[in-house]
Amino acid sequence: MKSEVVFALENAGWPALVIDGTGTILRATAAAVKVFGPVLEGEAPRLSALWAPENGSTAEQFLAQWERSPAPAVALKFRVKGGGTDSFTVAICSFTKEEQKYFVAQLLPASAPPPANPEDASPESGTDQKQKLECALQMARSVSLDFNNALTSILGHTSLLLSQLDPNHPWRNSLMEVEKSAAKAAEIANDLGTFSRQEKEPRGQFAGNLNSILQRSVELLQKSQKQKIEWVQQLERKLFATKFDEAKLQQAFIKILENSVQAVDAGARIIVQSRNVELNEPAQDRDLRLAAGTYVCIEISDNGCGISAEVLPRIFEPFFTTKKEGNHRGLGLAWVYGIVTNHGGGVAVSSQPGVGTSARVYLPAEKRIARDSSIDAGNLNGNQTVLMVDDEDLLLTMGQTVLSAYGYKVLTANSGHKALEIISQNASPIDLVITDMVMPAMSGRELAEHICRISPQTRILCTSGFVRPSHDSYDDSSYLQKPFTSQELLGKVKNALTSSG
Repeated sequence: MKSEVVFALENAGWPALVIDGTGTILRATAAAVKVFGPVLEGEAPRLSALWAPENGSTAEQFLAQWERSPAPAVALKFRVKGGGTDSFTVAICSFTKEEQKYFVAQLLPASAPPPANPEDASPESGTDQKQKLECALQMARSVSLDFNNALTSILGHTSLLLSQLDPNHPWRNSLMEVEKSAAKAAEIANDLGTFSRQEKEPRGQFAGNLNSILQRSVELLQKSQKQKIEWVQQLERKLFATKFDEAKLQQAFIKILENSVQAVDAGARIIVQSRNVELNEPAQDRDLRLAAGTYVCIEISDNGCGISAEVLPRIFEPFFTTKKEGNHRGLGLAWVYGIVTNHGGGVAVSSQPGVGTSARVYLPAEKRIARDSSIDAGNLNGNQTVLMVDDEDLLLTMGQTVLSAYGYKVLTANSGHKALEIISQNASPIDLVITDMVMPAMSGRELAEHICRISPQTRILCTSGFVRPSHDSYDDSSYLQKPFTSQELLGKVKNALTSSG
């Protein structure tokens, strides 16, 4: 039995089903098969095959009631293996994917004893609460995936238009606001995805070049700023490789840059630097103690108002802020501190009132040169053949539009099987395959493994909202996180096609 729905309850210890709007059972947990028997192993089984007449309404009528999720738990009877019936407490969640309604039904045997006292309830006896949590996580995961896909299409088309418009075009400011809003929504999608994983699927950290994230962060701030500021970038061309979570570190750099922008007046200067640091013995930078080792240091300096000596020791405290205007919660630098320390690094800040402020982020590094993923904005064109694979048609349209505009020959496939068919039948070799990691029937990881066997010369670029390739041969240059702009897509494609690896 195949399903086009990502099923987060696969290993649940209780019966759970994924059902479409017509009442067809798409997926069933092993526990469900054990309880209900071979009827679930047939082709396109129906919920009505399990439905007991004692329930009154039909299975289809029951599903039609729940247009919102989650629905209240209800007591129902179902036919079980062996020919009898049994009572279950049923919790229903519904969600919509590609305009199709789906239901996740979780069935707790009515005979299961409830906890005698909520305070004494163990994880095993709190099955009902666990059901509700798993159902919420499934919903959050599905919404996060769809949200990221929609944002990728918005960002891709918007950034393509911005790249083509004259700087003085009357629509430019409005398009920049659309892009900025989509970037903010991307942070929400990322938080939702993090909630859905509940730390059981940590985001992978791959060794890469921090310069690319730093440049992207500066670009976002340059687009959104209202006052005229001189930006200076002094980036180490042979920067050491660092393992990092791309989305999290970009958020940290943007927070520091936002503080610098808010601290300066028009005509001021912000300097962004990256450099390698090798310590043969422990060292001290302000209150930060650095062990001997290899680091990459990112320094962001401004010549703004500065921070007083009394305030400086408190800047990393949660909810502490000196800003009197606007909605400032005092979480910016506390958040930066948390992200950097979770990467094994540290933050040091020095400042003088009336002179300016300098924030230095130190991250552990490998003593090898990271591949420079920065691409000249005027050199994004190509003429190679690119196959884009995604189960979302709107992303295939966006990818084809962007890449075709820059000279690439673009083929599209909405499934892994279709992609393999195109590769085998195409007369000329395909230079690059861009594949989503999460797809029905065949995942992006499985597709990549097939391509490596049948067409080893074809380069592979993986994309996803939060599922990263885990194989050692993949690094930051072979992964593009959703949502992405047209420039980020073009840059990754150019790197993938010109790299010697």
